[in-house]
Amino acid sequence: QVQLVESGGGLVQAGGSLRLSCAAFGSYFGINAMGWYRQASGKQRELVATITSGGSTNYADSVKGRFTISRDNAKNTVDLQMNSLKPEDTADYYCNARAIGPWGGPRDYWGQGTQVTVSS
Repeated sequence: QVQLVESGGGLVQAGGSLRLSCAAFGSYFGINAMGWYRQASGKQRELVATITSGGSTNYADSVKGRFTISRDNAKNTVDLQMNSLKPEDTADYYCNARAIGPWGGPRDYWGQGTQVTVSS
């Protein structure tokens, strides 16, 4: 099992910045991809950014140039630096990790979510 602990959400004015952090704990062999997803009220959960263990990144078009995902493989942490925030970035943000372990092949794990609110 993998437990993901998130931190860093909050309230910020439009144009401001926030940094989200997520740490993975538990018994596993390794983590392939880690990432951040978000879910706004009344909408489906959507990808924000992912990063592989090799450092390859993928971003949603809506956040390209504003958000930066980074990862520390030694510490099993993933961060999301969010700059130039917009009201439409308001959502609950969820950390994701795709891990392999005693259970076998890759399995997705999710954090509890952290709220980000951007005021106009």
